[in-house]
Amino acid sequence: MVDAAVPIHWRRFDERYRLIGNKCVTCSGSYFPARPVCPNCRSKGKLEKEQMPFTGKIYSYSEVLVGPIGFEFETPYHIAIIELDNKVKILAQVVDSEKEKVKIGTKVKKVFRKISDRDEEGIIAYGYKFKVQ
Repeated sequence: MVDAAVPIHWRRFDERYRLIGNKCVTCSGSYFPARPVCPNCRSKGKLEKEQMPFTGKIYSYSEVLVGPIGFEFETPYHIAIIELDNKVKILAQVVDSEKEKVKIGTKVKKVFRKISDRDEEGIIAYGYKFKVQ
């Protein structure tokens, strides 16, 4: 069923590769991922695309020692809530960083990495992760 996966891949292109979220023209709230209704003021259809910053800081994090199915051999790794420079918070894996440097307040930047190659159809998924600056 490769055909079913391809449209999903392209619909999420902006999110996965460029960190495109949206901004509400009514209340000026910024959000990622993009959504059809503003979660703050509930405006519908009054959202425009917004480029999220590629830098931020670790707001909170956890070290994963036992990974979920498909990722059990990639442990240990860090998953973090990243507060981007515009105050939007997103969940992402922290990669290519020394364990001692992964802590609250540490500055990070977006990097492009392989997420998975274990898809039944052989599709390799890429996306954003973050790295300590």
